[in-house]
Amino acid sequence: MKDFFKNVLATIVGIFGFGLVLFIFGLLGLVGIVASENSSKKIADNSVLVLNLQGTIKERADDDLLGKLTGGELSQIGLNDLLSSIAKAKDNSHVKGIYIETSALVNDYGTLQELRNALLDFKKSGKWIIAYGDLYTQGAYYIASVADKIYLNPSGMIDIHGIGSQPMYFKDLAAKFGIHYQVVKVGAYKSATEAYTSDRMSKANRIQLTAIINGTWNTVVKAISTSRHISQDSINSYADHLILLADPKSYKKDKLVDGFLYGDEVKGVIKKKLGISDDKTISQVSPEEMDKVDQDDKGKEVAVYYAQGEIVLDNTASNFVSQDAIVSTKICKDLEKLKNDDDVKAVVIRLSSPGGDAYASEQIWHAVTELKAKKPVVVSMGDMAASGGYYMSCNANWIVAQPTTLTGSIGIFGIIRDFSELTTKKLGLHFDQVQTNKHSVFGDTWARPLNAEELRLVAGNVNRGYQLFRTRVANGRKMTIPQVERIAQGHVWLGMDAIKIGLVDQLGGTDMAVAKAAQLAHLKDYHTKGYPQPCDWTDRFMKEIQHNNNLDETIKATLGDYYEPFLLLRELNSHQELLQARIIGNMRIQ
Repeated sequence: MKDFFKNVLATIVGIFGFGLVLFIFGLLGLVGIVASENSSKKIADNSVLVLNLQGTIKERADDDLLGKLTGGELSQIGLNDLLSSIAKAKDNSHVKGIYIETSALVNDYGTLQELRNALLDFKKSGKWIIAYGDLYTQGAYYIASVADKIYLNPSGMIDIHGIGSQPMYFKDLAAKFGIHYQVVKVGAYKSATEAYTSDRMSKANRIQLTAIINGTWNTVVKAISTSRHISQDSINSYADHLILLADPKSYKKDKLVDGFLYGDEVKGVIKKKLGISDDKTISQVSPEEMDKVDQDDKGKEVAVYYAQGEIVLDNTASNFVSQDAIVSTKICKDLEKLKNDDDVKAVVIRLSSPGGDAYASEQIWHAVTELKAKKPVVVSMGDMAASGGYYMSCNANWIVAQPTTLTGSIGIFGIIRDFSELTTKKLGLHFDQVQTNKHSVFGDTWARPLNAEELRLVAGNVNRGYQLFRTRVANGRKMTIPQVERIAQGHVWLGMDAIKIGLVDQLGGTDMAVAKAAQLAHLKDYHTKGYPQPCDWTDRFMKEIQHNNNLDETIKATLGDYYEPFLLLRELNSHQELLQARIIGNMRIQ
């Protein structure tokens, strides 16, 4: 018996010791990863910057430390890293060109336009760009079209189909379960509520969606036409004939590609460009490595603050909440710190948001206003900065947007869920009540819908919110209330149209926003620094252990276009502030 216990004890000690050793080695590996990430990079002569563009490009990607340690790292790259690496490669004499390898790249056109413009700027250096892909999605081809040469796998495909928007409507689906929605809104063009109250788009929404998709498509067609020397009529013809399913040989005849190669054969083309023999190895540089090239932080600091996602009041995280959110309590504290940081002379807010909580948007507006009182604030709009996103932007000193940025949508709505049919008729639940005052059980929509008086009171609240939103825009953009009203009503505008009506000041990307911020701060020499600053590696590691966002990314990949409706349905079933200033997924174009 003694031997038995000795053996059991030895086994336990052995297991514990083995686990401890594994933990120590894992920790040492993590430290090594972090150390290598923070170390500067020297670029070898005759190098090529390699851009592997697929999936979704985020404004600012987070490091997946657990993935790096376990080998299961999610492929993520931020637009900020891509833009920075391209700019550095342009000026680095050791980098001779850029190789783009792309396939299923899926992004809104604001992001794609910013990346494409950066590549066009790179070409001004006289350096070359070569693109290769097995499958060019429309967005991927839009990017690749800047290349000097475009190559396709002999069995590859190119998808050019135009742009469309196909909103999804949930009213009848919800009704099958006994769920209905009571809506109060301001703005004829405020279409976010239509998904819950109708089975087709309104006339007003059809008008604005038509303008958005036509304006965006014309921008894409013109860009491809200019780069590839193909007539715009031809590109539209390719889209009409669904060239995705055409014989790949036709792509070269139609001047969409310059040749057909397998992946390994592209290396030969690159080696010829570099002037090296076939037996030599190509010196490749990733965007992450390029971004680590030493760069002197000359002059004063211009802070670039990244804000991406839906605007919420606080962080109510769960397994199904996207990690991308603009949390008003956090951003207000961050902007206050930037206001009080004497080293920061100007602030650029890089914004991509469909809007969200109206109260939260008002709090961020206040923080921006306080920041503006002390130093210049410039907003750089990404894919969209609409509704609440525009609310928090409107009082900045200057607003920059891409031609295809979705912005405006000055309007507010409230959605009240009515579960009474589900609970009383389908589930057989019964409710009774006692109350001290007339509205003591207001909002208990499990038992009954809101009555006419309650809806009237809600409408008053929504209208006050809209009037405040409209006033903020008028004061920030130096307009009268009637002038704002003519372009408000929830109307969503493309950046190229928004500049004509005074909602934005300049068309361009982050680089132009930074330059404007420096000008307003009277800075000749300056450098940029990104915010919020990443937490140290130990905090990042512990956060990823506690909550890894792989589940959310998996759901996104699985549901595709249905992810946004899924997220909205989940959110509507949870506590949410009544007043909302946002556009939803049905505004997206594909």
